[in-house]
Amino acid sequence: MPRRSKWMHLVAGVVTGVTLGIFLKLCLKSSSRTSIEACPDAAKYVAPDPLALIDMGQDETIQNSNRSLVFVGVMTAEQYLDTRAKAVIETWAQDLPGRIAFFSSEVSRAPGLPLVPLRGVDDSYPPQKKSFLMLLYMYEKYGDRFEWFMRADDDVYVRGDKLGEFLRSVDSRKPQFIGQAGRGTNDERDALALDYNENFCMGGPGVLLSRETLRRVAPHVKYCLKHLYTTHEDVELGRCVAKFAGVSCTWSYDMQTILHHNSSGAAAYTGRLKKREVHRAITLHPVKDHRHMYRLHTYFKNLRIQEVRERSVDLHRDIASCMQQLGVPTEQVADYVLPGDVPLFPAKIGEKEYLGDNKILGAPIDMNRYKPASLDDVITFDFISKSIYSATHSNPKRRIETPLKEALDDVIREVMEIINAPSRQRGRVIDFNELLYGYTRLDPLHGADHVLDLLLRYRRYRGRKMTAAVRRHAYLQQTFTGMEIRELPMGEPAPNEEPDLSNDIDVTKNDPTNYDFDESAQSQNSFLDFGKQALESGLMKLQNLPNVLKWSDADVEEYPVYSRKINFVMPLMGRQEIFGRFMKNYEDIVLRTDEAVTLIVVLYLDSKSPLDYSNAESLINYYKGLYGKEIKVVQMGSTTFSRGAALTEGLKQCEDDDLVFFIDVDMMFNFESLRRIRINTIKYNQVYFPIVFSEYNPDVVNGEDYNKFKGETLVLNTDLGKYVDSSESGAKSERELANLKYSKQVNDDYGYFRQYGFGILSIFKRDFERVGGFDMNIKGWGLEDVELFETLIKSNLTVHRAPDDSLVHIFHSVDCDKNLEKSQFLMCLGTKASTYGSDKHMIYYMLNHPEVLWPPNAEGAS
Repeated sequence: MPRRSKWMHLVAGVVTGVTLGIFLKLCLKSSSRTSIEACPDAAKYVAPDPLALIDMGQDETIQNSNRSLVFVGVMTAEQYLDTRAKAVIETWAQDLPGRIAFFSSEVSRAPGLPLVPLRGVDDSYPPQKKSFLMLLYMYEKYGDRFEWFMRADDDVYVRGDKLGEFLRSVDSRKPQFIGQAGRGTNDERDALALDYNENFCMGGPGVLLSRETLRRVAPHVKYCLKHLYTTHEDVELGRCVAKFAGVSCTWSYDMQTILHHNSSGAAAYTGRLKKREVHRAITLHPVKDHRHMYRLHTYFKNLRIQEVRERSVDLHRDIASCMQQLGVPTEQVADYVLPGDVPLFPAKIGEKEYLGDNKILGAPIDMNRYKPASLDDVITFDFISKSIYSATHSNPKRRIETPLKEALDDVIREVMEIINAPSRQRGRVIDFNELLYGYTRLDPLHGADHVLDLLLRYRRYRGRKMTAAVRRHAYLQQTFTGMEIRELPMGEPAPNEEPDLSNDIDVTKNDPTNYDFDESAQSQNSFLDFGKQALESGLMKLQNLPNVLKWSDADVEEYPVYSRKINFVMPLMGRQEIFGRFMKNYEDIVLRTDEAVTLIVVLYLDSKSPLDYSNAESLINYYKGLYGKEIKVVQMGSTTFSRGAALTEGLKQCEDDDLVFFIDVDMMFNFESLRRIRINTIKYNQVYFPIVFSEYNPDVVNGEDYNKFKGETLVLNTDLGKYVDSSESGAKSERELANLKYSKQVNDDYGYFRQYGFGILSIFKRDFERVGGFDMNIKGWGLEDVELFETLIKSNLTVHRAPDDSLVHIFHSVDCDKNLEKSQFLMCLGTKASTYGSDKHMIYYMLNHPEVLWPPNAEGAS
């Protein structure tokens, strides 16, 4: 009896344990997530209606819907739902001529995504079961609602417009199995168990099945799952399709182009996108980092915008040509009414649906559109070969600059797309090989003209196949359209916000105090288009312009931005005479007016002129006592001079939200300078790097050796480049007179815009600190501003850089310390050379002193 009881207890324990184990297995699902979902919660999940899942109506069919061309099933995994899957649904899925759904493991959940958790499927690799059951689901739920079905991975980018164009050219009523054909490598070909005439569609770039193919294959999915020969999902799918649909993957060579697989792995599509294979592709695989999915999407959207604008220009030209045939005068086209009282252009200038000025957009292509009035007005062509040759540039032969190279790439790409548009009908493809030579010129009023000699490769693939090299001349014109003005709000985030520089800034839209410009009758983000007529009648005749563009002082309210306080921070070591000149400028523009400007002088002791230190302090105290306005002094004593350290010390005198302007003692400014500083610097959004006008050496500018040939009479207008005399005042206001007094004549003979100078900067202190400030390891002259400029470029702050003729750098000789670092010393020598004089001055000097170009032979030399 005890023995029987012992066995009964053992059996009962085993049964209880097995029962408990089954219960736990069913009710507690292990997941890659951090928490475990209990059985009651899992039981609450109810699969959504298949049509509601993809936002498809019950009455939508292939015949009555433009979104029933293709259904895309994307295989994903639970760990990628918040990254890759989300990126797909937010990018290319929006442009599909059909619907999309994601297929993942049974435990996957993603509210907001059209997700199908496949029963009995996990996220293990290879995903053979997931792939086959996805096809079965697609057939059972949507088999009669779409013409095409696509199997895709979550790391592929699909161009919906091109996919739709391609699929509409193929008969979906026939069994079609389209993809990039493969047979495996030589080493694995035997292991794939493929016959000599069998292949498969590689899964990565995407696989397309017609409705008929899916109808034949889907009922046999379970059979194919039970008879797998390899672990390769795409190979087994190809085998299954070949067995039950009787078709193999298309052998077309073009599939390698349109369904593109990049073998670079994780580095694929992370570099330059302006490539032939990217532009031709319908799908791009793999995009391993989901962030690059957004980058690709933005790039293709920009291409689409270009295509739409080109199409718009073509239509405008067709309209202009038709109006000319009908004898309608050009000035009446905008108001022309078609039969039935239908206006040709319903929307007028300033309205949201305005289509543009037909006089500009409809102008025919003409290389002689610009008519020069004199020989000096002729715009010459630059010659392009391996280098670029220009008669008007200071460097006649130079490498082709990146902007021009990018522009030529775009032009050639568009030309090749036009040439290859009828390729399918003609059975040939023409590829670009290289640009042999070309001519280009830019007319600022009309556009760019190009004459290009192209070496092309002609390939005929229909009929008698052949390949040949051909040359073609292309005469091209890129026409400028009308000018557009857009009001941009210059708001700041709420005071409690601390946006990170790596994230986008949301501008408060409801609080009008957060805008520096007024709200016009149109929305803040609308465009105000105007064409040639508006330009001729003047900007003041346009309606709803922001007040900042209205130059009349009548009825214009000053905005808070104009009264914003500016903190000038200026390093100073010695140079007492120059500092006195600057203070006179500061007195006339700031101290005598109500301008909200504070000067912070960071003062160093110059061992070569120690009295300048105390004299500078005395001069500052004099102005403080005379006007009672604040001028701060930061005494650095005999500390080794460092411009970056000086500006950083000066910044300590400012509050976090202060607007700061880094200025040098050699600079001359006026009221216009202050206005531009305030307008162009936006906290959390934009910094201002003005390109200042730098004077040449006056001894060179006015020297006979530099302005005439020997024996000629030199005639100089001595008024040019000088301060404006008050006798010219007339009826001008004091502010206008001050602006004139501290202005210089901008002329190539007197100076140049210092394009590579980055020392003058307007920025908010908060933004300066958030990017890390200056590199304090840099000592002496230069380089710290270049480092800061590069840092700001890499941040998400917009760097606004534009020539500013109100900021003038007065000439002074540059002394380069040989003890500087090599890079700093070379930069210093470059600056010294560029400020010496213009090309014209140097040419005259060389011609007057041939011994400089051809020095006499040394004694004893032959």
